[in-house]
Amino acid sequence: MSGDVKSHAGGEVLVRGWLHKKRLLGGLNFIVIRDRGGLVQVVLQDEAEIAKLHGLHVGTVMSAQGQAVAEERAPGGAEIHQPKITVEVPVTDEPPIEIDKPLSHKSENLDTLFDNRVIGLRNLREQAIFKIQAEVEESIRRFLKENNFVQFNSPKLLPGSTEGGAEVFKLDYFGKEATLAQSAQFYKQILVGVYERVFEINPTYRAEPSATTRHMSEFITIDMEMGFITFTELLDLLSNLINSVVNEVWQNCESELKLWDAKKPVLAGSFPALTMSEIHKKYSEATGEDTTKELDLIPKEERWICEYAAKEHGSEAVFVTDWPKADAKFYHKLKDDNPEIAERCDLLFRGIEIVTGSMREHRYDKLVAQLKEKTGASPDDPGFKYFLQAFRYGMPPHGGFGMGLERLTEKIIGLANVKEATLFPRDINRLSP
Repeated sequence: MSGDVKSHAGGEVLVRGWLHKKRLLGGLNFIVIRDRGGLVQVVLQDEAEIAKLHGLHVGTVMSAQGQAVAEERAPGGAEIHQPKITVEVPVTDEPPIEIDKPLSHKSENLDTLFDNRVIGLRNLREQAIFKIQAEVEESIRRFLKENNFVQFNSPKLLPGSTEGGAEVFKLDYFGKEATLAQSAQFYKQILVGVYERVFEINPTYRAEPSATTRHMSEFITIDMEMGFITFTELLDLLSNLINSVVNEVWQNCESELKLWDAKKPVLAGSFPALTMSEIHKKYSEATGEDTTKELDLIPKEERWICEYAAKEHGSEAVFVTDWPKADAKFYHKLKDDNPEIAERCDLLFRGIEIVTGSMREHRYDKLVAQLKEKTGASPDDPGFKYFLQAFRYGMPPHGGFGMGLERLTEKIIGLANVKEATLFPRDINRLSP
């Protein structure tokens, strides 16, 4: 493997991979081979070996066997001399993009980036995004398992909408209408009555007609639900989780983060929490733009309050609490002492919402009443019947959250668009590759 060449300096090595770069300039002849460990430079002097590469392009599958020589200026601190080249799969077509230099992530170039994603992912800087994302996901999984959560997988074909509204993908299911899951909401709550602490990491589908830097039609959600928890404990768990993930990513992905010049987030041990009305008031006073009548934060407010929290509280992450009842889901718990306010939070991080969480209404009669009031649906509807069954036969106080994996990755690295942190993005304009 390329990453082992330096440790074998003075000996013979064999590296197999892809032609990543080729420079045949007469007096200076070398190639760079890419494998799972990174890059290794191969110096060529023998005309017979050089001839094997004529007419071949980046992507050619090949091997090089020769002497490992320490060379600090070369990738990985070593290179291969006097190689024997074997071409295993020749590529004779010139690739549509150059992968040996950074690919543009400017907004006007994103279509080109995604149209050429299959080849572009061979660029080491692009690969780094998804190595970091894999570590983010694994860090979340480690944290939750260490805290006695059980992982599960819920179905993505459902008889109806879990989140309400019309933003669902509908399809024919053997003559019946089905929808793609908007979330694992009902299933994770049902499983609180089984395991008490549960989570899943799976795709979510939203038919939102939005072409923004933060929306996609398919994305990965980390869904968590926990029984016998208070709202304050839910916020504490989220603070601890994000701190743990950031620290582990910076510990385990140093080289990948450097490729993007990523700056480690400044985070408080317990993230500051401000109510929705407080944020509207502060933003309106600071900017002169009145948002006090808004049910939710507008995007400019999200960016502003994150900057405020970083400056005033030393945290680039901040909770928004006290959601108005009018913007609550039927399963959200309303405050007992103020039923016009839901015990809900959004976690904003570096200017964008990455988590929505809440306490859930666990009392059967109250939940049924809220279902009727909010959705007008019957408790006997097949989309709600089995969900409600869990509550009818005993559910504890509980709460949970949904977190977007791609948004979290985007903000950890410092990207500008959630699609940049998505292998093959799906939105209103893109269904391929």
